[in-house]
Amino acid sequence: MSFAMTAAEREAFLRDVHVAIIAIADEGRAPLAVPIWYSYEATGEVQIITDRDSRKGQLIARHRRFSLCVQTETAPYRYVSVEGPVTSTEPVDVEKHLRPLARRYLGQQGGDRYVESTGGQSSRTETVVIRMPPEHWLSVDYGKRR
Repeated sequence: MSFAMTAAEREAFLRDVHVAIIAIADEGRAPLAVPIWYSYEATGEVQIITDRDSRKGQLIARHRRFSLCVQTETAPYRYVSVEGPVTSTEPVDVEKHLRPLARRYLGQQGGDRYVESTGGQSSRTETVVIRMPPEHWLSVDYGKRR
């Protein structure tokens, strides 16, 4: 019996709200792997927001690809892992990118408070939105065991 999700199941799972772990190659070290908010767009692209000068931002700019692993925290466990090339990096637009992402994770009021408390941007550096269309997928749904 296969526990792999169908294409429709894995895309629906990726559209759900989960905190992802992003992994990016890092020369001479293990890949950088840290939690991150993301969205999966109707265009079939994963979208993340980060500071251009952060370690994540610098590694993504250098390697032009990354992977995300998204999972459930309770049984029956499920996960989707995607990997692919960066197709665009652009300055974040607060209303188009940041506010919707913050609302996705924190709800409308919490997302709006988050955006207002951060001034809509990073205080350290330029914040960017990065898009990646998944080329490779791995998925498991242990609920299919039943």
